[in-house]
Amino acid sequence: MLVFKRMTAVAVTICALLAGLVTVAVGNEAGQPTDWQLGFQQSVTPVMDEIVRFHTILLWVIIAIAGFVLALLLIIAVRFNARSNPTPSRTTHNTLLEILWTVVPVIILVAIAIPSFRLLFYQLNIPAADLTVKATGKQWYWTYTYPDNGKIEFDSLMVRDTTKLKPGQPRLLGVDNEMVVPVNKTVRVLTTGAEVIHAFAVPSFGIKIDAIPGRVNETWFKATREGIYYGQCSELCGKEHAFMPIAVRVVSEQAFNAWVDDAKKKWARDDSAPTDVAAADQSTAR
Repeated sequence: MLVFKRMTAVAVTICALLAGLVTVAVGNEAGQPTDWQLGFQQSVTPVMDEIVRFHTILLWVIIAIAGFVLALLLIIAVRFNARSNPTPSRTTHNTLLEILWTVVPVIILVAIAIPSFRLLFYQLNIPAADLTVKATGKQWYWTYTYPDNGKIEFDSLMVRDTTKLKPGQPRLLGVDNEMVVPVNKTVRVLTTGAEVIHAFAVPSFGIKIDAIPGRVNETWFKATREGIYYGQCSELCGKEHAFMPIAVRVVSEQAFNAWVDDAKKKWARDDSAPTDVAAADQSTAR
């Protein structure tokens, strides 16, 4: 009776998890975490599509392995307990069995490695970009630069006052100035750090790359759906690590061009202006 109750509890748990997965698959299209979420956020890039597909394959492989091992355990528990098998066998070696439990795992790992390397190459080979954006991690916010669009540069800080959040902006993820990109365009993202190591990560895009001081890393994405997609710094970078979110607004090409025209007026960087160090030297000289 106790075994039956335990099996029932396990079955109910599995059904609840599957129901949660279905709910997430159907309803999570917000580009941000949702209540009771299981699994990935909604994919909106080809790279994330491949990540989800590879994850699904691995999930079924793991289920098959776990089911096989569970079946072996049950067979052993039933056939070879002291009551069913009072005189145990003295067998210590089985050549065929030892070959199988060595060769089969190797075959499984090789089969997993092939799509794994294919996905890795797909992520790391940067295609010809339609737009380049540089993301600089600072303590503790992001600075975005658009070198292809008139040297636009602006800071993106989390909206700390919840009363100032715009409709639809989530708490702890909403920012004052979002990174804006056009839909269905290949965007190359250059990342670096100003003082310490950060990491630029947006789950719906399937990207996560370190932003290291003195070094420029690069990744890419191609968003296929308009909307706002959120991420966060994914490297322990200091006391306010949890408060430097990433917000990417994906818009139509026409809306992006209009945003660029407006951004040039607000945030065009003046390279002729003296840097802080130069200004300090001039002040000292006086």
